[in-house]
Amino acid sequence: VQLVESGGGLVQAGNSLRLSCAASANTASIEHMGWYRQAPGKQRELVATITNGGGSTNFVDYADSVKGRFTISRDNAKNTMYLQMNSLKPEDTAVYYCNARDIMTMQGYRYREVWGQGTLVTVSS
Repeated sequence: VQLVESGGGLVQAGNSLRLSCAASANTASIEHMGWYRQAPGKQRELVATITNGGGSTNFVDYADSVKGRFTISRDNAKNTMYLQMNSLKPEDTAVYYCNARDIMTMQGYRYREVWGQGTLVTVSS
């Protein structure tokens, strides 16, 4: 199972970006997904999580620093997760990583946790 992030880039403060994280085609289901970020010289931190609640229901949670500005969502049928980032600030500059936990493949294999390679978001002032 692989996770591929996309959508990072350079934006001015106040603007928006949308990140995507797509799981490889052999993925049958993912229980938990989340976005983390790591700024230069800092530890990786949680940004937002989304848990499959069954059907079209998902449970979400956000770091206080992004509440009201970022929105996490997922398409369970496509095993794809998104992060809509609005009102970006210079302090949002970081490499953003996609995380998935409790993964089941089409072949019946279970993975505990997988990370994406990261996508860089740079917000200029």
